[in-house]
Amino acid sequence: MAAGHSFSSTTLSFLLCFTFLLLLLQINHFPVSAFSSPNPFTSSDKQSKVERVERGLARAREAIKKAVRTRRYQSDKVQIFIPRGSVYRNPFAFHQSHIEMQKRFRVWTYREGEPPLFHDGPINNIYSTEGQLIDELGSGTSRFQASHPDDALAFFLPVSVTNIVRFVNRPASTFNRHFLQSIVGDYINVISHKYSHWNTSSGADHFLVSCHDWAPDVSKASPNFYKDFIRVLCNANTSEGFRPKIDVSLPEINTLFGTLGSPYPGETPSKRSILAFFAGGEHGYVRKLLFEHWKDKDHDIQVHMYLPKNRNYFTVMGQTKFCLCPSGYEVASPRIVESIYAGCVPVIISDNYVLPFSDVLDWSTFSVNVPLARIPALKQILEAISMEEYLMMQKRVVQVQRHFVINRPTKPFDLMHMVLHSIWLRRLNIRLPL
Repeated sequence: MAAGHSFSSTTLSFLLCFTFLLLLLQINHFPVSAFSSPNPFTSSDKQSKVERVERGLARAREAIKKAVRTRRYQSDKVQIFIPRGSVYRNPFAFHQSHIEMQKRFRVWTYREGEPPLFHDGPINNIYSTEGQLIDELGSGTSRFQASHPDDALAFFLPVSVTNIVRFVNRPASTFNRHFLQSIVGDYINVISHKYSHWNTSSGADHFLVSCHDWAPDVSKASPNFYKDFIRVLCNANTSEGFRPKIDVSLPEINTLFGTLGSPYPGETPSKRSILAFFAGGEHGYVRKLLFEHWKDKDHDIQVHMYLPKNRNYFTVMGQTKFCLCPSGYEVASPRIVESIYAGCVPVIISDNYVLPFSDVLDWSTFSVNVPLARIPALKQILEAISMEEYLMMQKRVVQVQRHFVINRPTKPFDLMHMVLHSIWLRRLNIRLPL
């Protein structure tokens, strides 16, 4: 394999392969919080509900393990799509897990709170996945919505970090996170006194979704309080406290107004004449390094701060073999999904970033990872990839496109399903105290 293909040892150690998740199915018990409020159910009522939930999860675990052993799935419904190939860490486990998720996974969205801070979020532009998921799980039409909290396997806090920063952070130049931490903390205080669910699991079956850079700071004020809480974040940076075993990496997609974003036809692989391409602002130290070595310096490695007006950004991506995806101010970049949409092999230039859906997808089969220290050798790394190997990687990029498309209503194996599947996997790995 050509130099630069494998993930750095730091990044690789944090990636959750699906096999490892299966090993984690010997589950820890989470104690009831010491600050629990009076439970509206009797002890026997509560135990019977928890036992029913746990029996269903146990059956799901066994079905997934059986699929791994027998290398075939079990379903009473016709499967329109069947995961196959090396892009998946274990396609049999993934397929059966997705079947079990559709059958069993239901989410209760707390109804407390008012828009725009709650039950609302940006559905376009760079934070769009945050708003789309909030909208989906509050729509009343999602197949994954529970009709009653006692039927839920997970609980969603419909908090929009983006809207809190937008509407509450005044003046906008204030970078203190206290107001954000207080609002989220107060919300949890309300729902934990009104319902028993947070206190039963210490928040381990609860989650929040956000694409805003500040979202990881929600839990910094009380890290022990949030230690089991699932954070679904675009800013999936392990150096800033992202926990791959508990948290979920959310794709960042910059959708235009009134659109959801989707793959578009670029040139066929044989007609892609540009080796590598990037255009964007000098945001953060990673891009600064990239510009120092490659900005407007090489015909094959086309790195620009701004494209000339006569060149279209997406057209150029469709003419490129390898699309450079350096971090900006934070680790995530919408260029990763843009590359996948364009059928362009993503080149990940980002330390400490846990890539989306790494539990299921083997990114090394359809992307190239370049550590920051090897930016000067970028051309050498990419030219060392043979045409045969490039064609296989490009084919796999097209294969995974369905997993990064937002559909409303959702469709099996699309982005919404993939995010929920990531949460489902983490829910499989906890067992509530009986």
